[in-house]
Amino acid sequence: MRIPFNSSPRTSLGIEWELQLVDPATRQLASAASELLAELSGGESEHPKAKHELFESTVEIITGVCMTVADAKADLEATLSEVTAAAERRGLGVMCSGTHPLTEWSEQRISPDPRYDKLIERMQWMAQRLQIFGVHVHVGIRSPDKAIPIVNALTSYVPHLLALSASSPYWLGRDTGLASSRSKIFEGLPTAGLPVQLADWTEFEQLMGTLVASGTIETIREIWWDIRPHPGFGTVELRICDGLPTLHEIGAIAALSQCLVDQLNTQLDRGYQLPRPNAWVQRENKWRAARHGLDAELILDEHGTTRPLREAIAELVHDLGPLAERLGCAAELDDVTSILEVGASYERQRKAAADNGGDVRAVVDSLLAEMRAGRPGIRS
Repeated sequence: MRIPFNSSPRTSLGIEWELQLVDPATRQLASAASELLAELSGGESEHPKAKHELFESTVEIITGVCMTVADAKADLEATLSEVTAAAERRGLGVMCSGTHPLTEWSEQRISPDPRYDKLIERMQWMAQRLQIFGVHVHVGIRSPDKAIPIVNALTSYVPHLLALSASSPYWLGRDTGLASSRSKIFEGLPTAGLPVQLADWTEFEQLMGTLVASGTIETIREIWWDIRPHPGFGTVELRICDGLPTLHEIGAIAALSQCLVDQLNTQLDRGYQLPRPNAWVQRENKWRAARHGLDAELILDEHGTTRPLREAIAELVHDLGPLAERLGCAAELDDVTSILEVGASYERQRKAAADNGGDVRAVVDSLLAEMRAGRPGIRS
């Protein structure tokens, strides 16, 4: 199976942000996406940067092709303002986290799209419970020959990205004990989770051909790996992150993603062979980040040597500093450090609940307040 790859400008950026529509009075998700999107589209078939997702309580906003993190943030902010205003006219709020802390997934309405009906029919309960929300970052590359080596090497940074974005400690009103329950829920789909370690683009094409011919998937868009090539956009797509509550955190994760892909791209240009991390170690490290978040201890080698993830992230930010200066995202990369200081969303959510006698409704209030402020740590 031949898969054309549409080359992109090097280190170009695109971001997808899945937003929750919430009733501030009940703190529950509200099924209002179709009505809201119809207003925003102004009679056109659809809004260019605000889309349906699986459930009617979700609106996904997307950027165009951007060259800097600042441009991508500004692009998202403009669409967010439109969505927020339309939601407020309906008495609704907008927020984002990896899971909604309270709402029952079984009460959600499916968006009116045949492809979602088909997904539910094929996956049944595994898809019906996908009341989860994420952020996807696309970084442009120019050649399919680079895509697979970069995807392989990026799996070493899955725990870094997951822990920084972890925002789903609650599920159906209860604390799961995880920093990211979303990542484990999503792994229930047969083509989700860590990417398959492949040798090159030819092997990727062969695998996709097998999956399509066997009826496992209909198109390669149904491969939902944590990191995957996106041939249509000419990007490497980092899909590992939980939903991020603020634009501040979006910028930090986008800067880290852009810098990592650019660094690996440069190493390939210089003739380096990128590492293919041990699959078992990467599974364990992803689990540790999902379970413990920023307090995870990373396994570094086959001898079982470990290192605190917080320490590894701080060193990574320092090492990428000169590259971030060149890419124009130094300020946003430095915002990764501020997440370490103020706490990732899962930590802030638990504090909001603890400060209110364990009332999880306070978590929703805090997430709504953070979205309005655009920065973490803001309380209602």
